[in-house]
Formats: sequence, C-alpha cells, structure tokens
Amino acid sequence: MAPSWLPPVIGTFHPLVGGFGASFAGKENLKWYDAQVKKPWWTPPNYVFGPVWASLYASMGYASYLVWEACDGFNDRSLVPLGLYGTQLALNWAWTPIFFGWHKLGLATIEIGATWLAIVGCVVTFHPVSKTASYLMLPYLGWVSFASCLTFWIWRNNPSKKVD
Repeated sequence: MAPSWLPPVIGTFHPLVGGFGASFAGKENLKWYDAQVKKPWWTPPNYVFGPVWASLYASMGYASYLVWEACDGFNDRSLVPLGLYGTQLALNWAWTPIFFGWHKLGLATIEIGATWLAIVGCVVTFHPVSKTASYLMLPYLGWVSFASCLTFWIWRNNPSKKVD
C-alpha cells in the first residue's frame, strides 16, 4: 500500500511535469516572440510566466487530488470532473507548441478558448464534490482568461505574413 502522502504529491506535481516540458519546448522560440511579435503594453515580462504557471499547476494538481480523494478514486462519480480536468490539462500543454512552435496564432486563440471552457467545466463539476478544489481552480481560470485576451490581441495584431 502506498504511503498516504504519495497521492497528494503525485496529484500536485503531475501538471508541473507536463508544464515544464511544454515550457522547455517553447524556450527556443522565445526569440521569435520577443523580436517579431507585436504585443500589447499590458503584456507581462517573460520572467513572470514561470512562477505564475508553477503555482497554478501546483494548485490545479492539488485540486484534482481533492476531487479524486472525495470520490474515492477513479469511478463513475469522478469520471466527468476528472475527465474535464484531464482535457483542460492536455489542452493547456498543447497551447505552447501551437503558439510558440508552429506560430499558429489563430489556432492558438481557438485552442485557448477550448481550454477556458474546459476549466469552467472543472470549476462547475468540482464544486459539488469539493468546494476547495473548485476554488483552487479560480486563479487558474483568471490567468487563462487574461492569457486568452493576450493571445487574441496578438493574433489580431500580427498578420500571419509578418510572424510566420
């Protein structure tokens, strides 16, 4: 039997692993982003993104653990909330290669919109299971709302002929 501390640790750190991988893949294209992409004045400096994402990944991971625990693992009760969680996490990880790797700004805008919807689904379906888990997802929802606006602005103000 696994020690009791292991499931919350795995739940908390799981999103960080994928997030780190996605950020590592995006680093090589940061020069493109810095030099060629027109950004709004309200764009945060690059050094903000790492700590923000690390804290958001940890909080969403812990939220998923709380749902898993409240539902006694993976079962019919946890299927929808944890299914939405897995969906939003996969979409989250996919945004970086779409935006930074492929420079597909329109597709990245659509993709982050889908991510936002999946996060809303998590907030809503987590709430009856664990209010704390639902509330832990709210800062993430706020950040992705901001990131969605930023992605949309960049797409609309950088015609593809100038950034590809």
